Order: sequence, then C-alpha cells, then structure tokens
Amino acid sequence: MKNEEIKICEERISAEEYIEFLKRTDLGSQYPKERFYERIPKLVNTVTISLVARNEEGLVVGVLFALTDYCYWLYITDLGVDRDYERQGIATKMMKLAHELAGGKKDIAVYLIANEEAIPFYEKLGMKHADEVMKYNHIDWTEWTVE
Repeated sequence: MKNEEIKICEERISAEEYIEFLKRTDLGSQYPKERFYERIPKLVNTVTISLVARNEEGLVVGVLFALTDYCYWLYITDLGVDRDYERQGIATKMMKLAHELAGGKKDIAVYLIANEEAIPFYEKLGMKHADEVMKYNHIDWTEWTVE
C-alpha cells in the first residue's frame, strides 16, 4: 500500500460511500446516532470544501470536509484516513490543499475540534490550542460507532 499512488481531488462523495469509509477510520464515532442516516446525505452535499483521497483502485482512503467564507476562516469539520493508509502524508496533503482552496495561509485562519489522539498531528502542522471558542449545543447526542 505504501507504493500506491493516492489522488486527492475536490469531489462530492455519496453518502453511501462516506458511510463505508467511516467504518475504516476513527471518524466513525464522531457523529451522534440520532438521525445519522438522514443527516449524512445533507452533510456530504452541503460542505463548502469536499476533498477525497482515492487509491489506484478508486477506494476512498481519505476525506476532508470543511466550511469556509473564502475570506477569513476555514473550519475543518471532518478529516480522516483509512486505517490501512495512515502515516503516509494523506491528511497533511488534504489540510494544505483545503487551506489553499479557501484562500491561503496569509488570509485564512483554520479552526477545528480535534480528537484527543489527533492533537499531536495538528500540532505538527503548527496549530495551537484556542481558548476563545464558544459553543451552543443542545442536540440529542447518543455516542456510537458506525459499523
């Protein structure tokens, strides 16, 4: 797998393909169980930036979803890599491409909520912890993992 060519493109992935991808990543536990199968189609169709990494056979091995205003900020909502393809630079390349698409380092601030295990990865990219984030979250949230 290390010698495979991985292509990263702007692409709208189908809900079905994204759900299958979630089963092969650690992203599969980040969504609430409530109305999951109703919400994922809306997610994949409405994010501002949708990057998909595919191997030579066309299998999805990485996904990055983000929201941006193309002027000031980029919010990464999803970033994951297939467990069999981790540590090959796929996530780093997707982060850099998303930043470029949004407007580049000189204009665009990047925000995200990091899974505890992913913090070292984001720190390597130069990201720092922020204290000024506010939240309003009153949704039903039953933890589970997509299987």
